[in-house]
Amino acid sequence: MKSDSSENTSALWTILNVSSRGIAVSSKVADTKIGIAPGDQRHMNIAVEIGLLLLLSLIWGSSFTLIKVAADTVPPLTMTAARVTIAALLLVLFVKMRGLSLPRTGATWAAFFVQGLLQSALPFTLISWGEQHIASGLAGVLNATPPMFVLLVAMTTAYGGQRITMQKIAGVVVGLAGVVITIGFQSLGQANTAALLAQAAVLGASLCYALAPMWGRRFAGLPAIVTAAGAMSCAAIMILPAAIIIERPWTLAPTAEATIAVLVLAVLCTAFAMIIYFRLVQTLGPLGTTSGSYLRAGFAVALGIFFLGESFTWSILIGMTLIVLGVIAVTAPLRWPWSKG
Repeated sequence: MKSDSSENTSALWTILNVSSRGIAVSSKVADTKIGIAPGDQRHMNIAVEIGLLLLLSLIWGSSFTLIKVAADTVPPLTMTAARVTIAALLLVLFVKMRGLSLPRTGATWAAFFVQGLLQSALPFTLISWGEQHIASGLAGVLNATPPMFVLLVAMTTAYGGQRITMQKIAGVVVGLAGVVITIGFQSLGQANTAALLAQAAVLGASLCYALAPMWGRRFAGLPAIVTAAGAMSCAAIMILPAAIIIERPWTLAPTAEATIAVLVLAVLCTAFAMIIYFRLVQTLGPLGTTSGSYLRAGFAVALGIFFLGESFTWSILIGMTLIVLGVIAVTAPLRWPWSKG
């Protein structure tokens, strides 16, 4: 029993290895203990990263359901403030427990503020507000679009030197068509409806999620846990005063279910998820990390149906299918029969 326990503990720390060396450290640990060939080890490392991407997609997919549960009695700014503040405290504590320290340079903290805004403060608030007016599954579907925004940004700014192929351009077109079908042509003709504005807010959050991993690449020299703690602390500094001034959270009366939902959002969907996220930004890159968004959409829709009794219309099904196909075209290196090489 003792041997099994120690092996499980070692595996956990290997998977959640948050050192600045990322995969390389995991490789050394694994090679030392079980003597795996370098080629096989690379495949194992990729499998670990894909496994973490799947786990992150499930965690963030469930966040849409939890937000919907809390949205009736917890307003958007307060929900976001609670999420990021609790998560920041936990992450800073985790940094201290690991014997690490937060950076002390002003430039790094300025970068943390931008990261906190793009990754947490702004998108969390937009989605929380949006889900007051639309179903959690619909929000999840619309939030599957970050990879397309990543490519659009790359096309207009030449970020990362990505090769823009016809396949990727077609993927963006198909994905955007899926967004239009999901929102519905009727809704597009009613620009003043709350539902349409809510869907636009969720798409705005998707743009934030596309920009965040691009900005996050600058923290490659920092352990993932340190980046997560710094960015989340800045998000809390930004959003907490706004929540206090605008929504006066001490006057609220959230239900027990809403309170539990916010706590799970803070601990699991924010603090724990961010450790995985900042590791994946360094190992899989911005496009690879955002490619899990279509899996997140599937989880969001399924959980919304099973736990909240949400309906699933044909337009959402067709739209989600097109979005998924678009994301695959943007992210996957498909080989066509007529292509050379």
